[in-house]
Amino acid sequence: MSDPADMREVKNRARAEAKIRRAEASADGLTAAHAVSDRLADLLQTFADSTIVAGYWPIGSELDVRPALSHFDLTGFGCALPIVVSKGEPLVFRSWTPQTVLERSGLGILAPAATSPEVEPDVLLVPLLAFDRAGFRLGYGAGFYDRTLERLRRIKPVTAIGVGYSAQEVADVPRDQYDQPLDWIVTEAFSLRISE
Repeated sequence: MSDPADMREVKNRARAEAKIRRAEASADGLTAAHAVSDRLADLLQTFADSTIVAGYWPIGSELDVRPALSHFDLTGFGCALPIVVSKGEPLVFRSWTPQTVLERSGLGILAPAATSPEVEPDVLLVPLLAFDRAGFRLGYGAGFYDRTLERLRRIKPVTAIGVGYSAQEVADVPRDQYDQPLDWIVTEAFSLRISE
């Protein structure tokens, strides 16, 4: 097994490179956001009306999934956004519609106010810095989504969809035993189902 400190360093170098690639790819962000929204709509059309889709409020150069969330809200799906409770804990999710009052959450990210009910999502749209075709993603390093997916997958079937620009693809994401795989990758250029 590799030294955790070595893996941390490898991941940190990969993150620095991935942030540059994503920032460059985001120059055409609005067009990409609508293309991804269309692909997600196609992907989820066979899901039950009771499905709850958790997205995220984009920060920096993350691909914007708000067009997709607005579409899902209009077509009858439940929607949610994540809340950071505290460091080292899984995310919780609160119900969201375009009319939901937002406030700054634990990391200063906009999230539904405490008056919005907590929900357990069936589908997670997961932001990323990089991804590979084995279904692994490189995140920011806090482990929120890995802990969240591990917790949710213990209690029910959950579909994790990594969302990003096609330019964020790498040959291999550095990973360890804590990294949770994705079920799908959706970009402006393609939708990829990860085979088991």
